[in-house]
Amino acid sequence: MIYRIEHVTEYLYDELVATSYHDLHLTPRPSEIQICHDQKVTVTPHPRGRREHTDYFGNRCLFLEIHEPHHRLEVVSRSTVEVLPTAAPEPNGGPAWEIVRDSIRRPNSVALLAVCDFAFESPYVRIPTAAAEYAARSFTPGRPVVEAAIDLTRRIYTDFSYDRRATSVSTPVDEVMALRRGVCQDFAHLQIACLRALGLPARYVSGYLVTRPPAGRPRLVGADASHAWVGAYCGAAGWVPLDPTNNAIPNEQHITLAWGRDFGDVTPMRGVITGGGKHQLNVSVDVTPADAEADGDVSTEARGVSGS
Repeated sequence: MIYRIEHVTEYLYDELVATSYHDLHLTPRPSEIQICHDQKVTVTPHPRGRREHTDYFGNRCLFLEIHEPHHRLEVVSRSTVEVLPTAAPEPNGGPAWEIVRDSIRRPNSVALLAVCDFAFESPYVRIPTAAAEYAARSFTPGRPVVEAAIDLTRRIYTDFSYDRRATSVSTPVDEVMALRRGVCQDFAHLQIACLRALGLPARYVSGYLVTRPPAGRPRLVGADASHAWVGAYCGAAGWVPLDPTNNAIPNEQHITLAWGRDFGDVTPMRGVITGGGKHQLNVSVDVTPADAEADGDVSTEARGVSGS
């Protein structure tokens, strides 16, 4: 599938902003299953400086430096991305989960040392005691790691309700577990906490999810902002993508922007400003399959597409 993406971010400030600096994670990440054919970012007001760079986790980023006083900042990212088909992981694939855990405890290669970055607590993923207890029901002794991770994905989907009003960007995992409600960011953080509680590396993946609306309904333009899912390290089976919000294995309808330890590592746009006072944030995204642009039958509306 080839997609055209337009991601618009607008900040409206009550007071004048004298200067601002921003770091963007808005470039779809190239990989063996994803090709970013082109991308263009337009900024209003025009930045004095802009610099592309790669962050610690290998994500492509854009740094902006704006010195023109402004009450409004708009960033528009337009990309063309090709997502290649991939085979779903074998449910009984990979070694027993304890073998993967033990390999992380005693890493014997540079590659495993890099994986260890995703095995510990991070700012948005503190690990409550309840996370290990919840995960243990899926990770029974000797169970294949992929099978156990898929089962955990299914249980989170079944046990937790999608509710946009229940949480905020900063809601901790233990509160999500108590509420049994949240959005895609919360469910991704929850599954990551469960896996790390058992000593298994897991990473947070940000991106977009494209679905087709019910028959007769038009395509929605700019309906939502972003989606989040999980990458679980499964030893010989590699990194297995899991979407706990939709009980799905990510496929050609999942477009990856970036990955890191948690949401804080891959925030689409963050920065520092001088002035501004209170602000209003507006975000919209339009993701259109290139072969369906003329049909108008594609929507970004789906359970778990979040405005975070």
